[in-house]
Amino acid sequence: MSQSDEVSKGRRSFLLQAAATGAGAAAAAATAAAAQAPTPPQGAASPGASPSASPSVSEVRSEGRPGSDYMVDVLKSLGFEYICANPGSSFRGLHESIINYGGNSRPELITCMHEESSVAMAHGYFKAEGTPLPVMAHGTVGIQHASMAVYNAWCDRVPVYLILGNTLDATMRQPGVEWVHSVQDAAALVRDFTKWDDSPVSLQHFGESAVRAYKMAMTPPSGPVVIVADTELQEQPIHSDRTLVIPKLTPPSPPQAESGAVTELARLLVEAEQPLFIADRLARTPAGLERLVELAELLQAGVVSTIPNLMPPVGAGRMNFPTRHPLNQTYRSNAAIAAADVIVGLEISNFFGATNIFIDQVERTTRPAIRPDAKLITLNSTDLIQKANYQDFQRYAAVNMALTGDGEATLPSLIEAVRRLLTDQRKSTFERRGKALAEASAAARERFRGDAALAWDASPITTARLAAEIWEQIRKEDWSLVSGGLSGWPVRLWDFTKHYQHLGVSGGSGIGYGAPAAIGAALANRKHGRLSVNIQNDGDLMYAPGVLWTAAHHRIPVLTIMNNNRAYHEEMMHVQRMSNRRNRGVDRAHIGNEIDNPGIDYAKLAQSMGWYAEGPISNPRDIGPALKRAIAVVKRGEPAMVDVMVQPR
Repeated sequence: MSQSDEVSKGRRSFLLQAAATGAGAAAAAATAAAAQAPTPPQGAASPGASPSASPSVSEVRSEGRPGSDYMVDVLKSLGFEYICANPGSSFRGLHESIINYGGNSRPELITCMHEESSVAMAHGYFKAEGTPLPVMAHGTVGIQHASMAVYNAWCDRVPVYLILGNTLDATMRQPGVEWVHSVQDAAALVRDFTKWDDSPVSLQHFGESAVRAYKMAMTPPSGPVVIVADTELQEQPIHSDRTLVIPKLTPPSPPQAESGAVTELARLLVEAEQPLFIADRLARTPAGLERLVELAELLQAGVVSTIPNLMPPVGAGRMNFPTRHPLNQTYRSNAAIAAADVIVGLEISNFFGATNIFIDQVERTTRPAIRPDAKLITLNSTDLIQKANYQDFQRYAAVNMALTGDGEATLPSLIEAVRRLLTDQRKSTFERRGKALAEASAAARERFRGDAALAWDASPITTARLAAEIWEQIRKEDWSLVSGGLSGWPVRLWDFTKHYQHLGVSGGSGIGYGAPAAIGAALANRKHGRLSVNIQNDGDLMYAPGVLWTAAHHRIPVLTIMNNNRAYHEEMMHVQRMSNRRNRGVDRAHIGNEIDNPGIDYAKLAQSMGWYAEGPISNPRDIGPALKRAIAVVKRGEPAMVDVMVQPR
């Protein structure tokens, strides 16, 4: 008889004995088992500390360390600080090892109310910290709940690290629920929008694949990965004669574009009269932002960053370039793109959309947004990771040059190639160009300031007024906009200079991303002492409001301002557009789109889950004092919400 058979037989015998002889015999057996159990590691939870946590039936502890202890050792070797999970039985062994064997430290378990929120938290955490936050999900139902957030991360090229519990061996499944929560190919549901997955059949296999998954997730272009943790591997004891090794993690070097192509690109940029960079997911780290500033200033070339609401919806909206830099042409992107003779797309996901104008009419049409002689060039790693079914790669762009390689990693060699080609005559030309770009950028920003003053005292409050009021309260802080766009007004009015100050959008535009991503980013910002600011759309919050409890329970400080326009307003505008086309009027477009009658009291919702919250606020003069009070709470290490009644756009 194998060791695993003996363990299984022993457990069954114990349970039968308990049922036959009554509670007294069962208690005696449990006491004897507890006396034989080793002392838990320092910092582990004390068994039986909470009456509600006590198991209904005691079991004899199996001999030897369980496999999930080794799994925890592997996770610790990867340096994870936290791990998110909505609890599930298919990873109960790993759960127990994390909190007892691992002492609930590095990783520390973050309790979530929904798997989609767990993954979205990991999504936001990575964009703030630059390292993955792993997630545990439960079987078939867990991956189904998580799938939308996994898709967002795929579209946003974010390395979510997902551990999926599953019982593959049908003879080991408990009758009933465990069958419908188990599956033969656990990762199949998300394989079209993940970078890699594996289902290890041994503990050593798990160790090697877990390290491989981390490496593959972090190699640009990044993406989500899935490791299936079989319940038998988690729960069966490690054989005493078995030697398990934790593989060494060797961080990958990002791929760089071919040197000859880089030299040719440098020549085109130096010779161009109006070169322009369009940056999307370029700045993976603070170094990416710094290198783009260096390159732009060297050439005195304009830069457009794909910030949502300021140009067509063509990108991820990451922080690539300081918003008030004189070479930033994002505020006048249409004019800058139309004037450029060399346009370089840097890690841009939708170059066709950036260089063409799409007209949404009964018959949809496109026309070029560029001059006929413009040279189009791409530098990105997108072509290295494509799938067929989900069409997130956008329309094909016919370009003059396509450099394949990670944009941030290639910038240093491009900068050096440009330096080698510079002459005093070209430098003089660059200076004149830079002055003209700075004047055009300043004029565009001034127009925005004038637009922001319109309807300044209106109620409901304008999105511009709300953005200005928030900026007045946070501008002297070390702040980070962890989620939310507010119709682009923060980018127009605030001074963004640091990599972590704008984390972009969801990638897949899946609703339900904002709140959990913001709280995940705030978790990352907590140790840095940053003020995390979340401008929260009302409909987005209602997808999974339980994440508010997670923030309160784990004392994650985040300032949330509700963008409460009482509707799914973008969808309302789509219905209005259809109504106009069909000459039916727009007065009924609210049906199916409004979030009103009754209105939701978001402050009370947040208070019920342990937040400081106030509102709804409809008088714009009340916003500043309310924000000041809420920021004081956040600085004490707690989450706070201010609910503001806002105009649709």
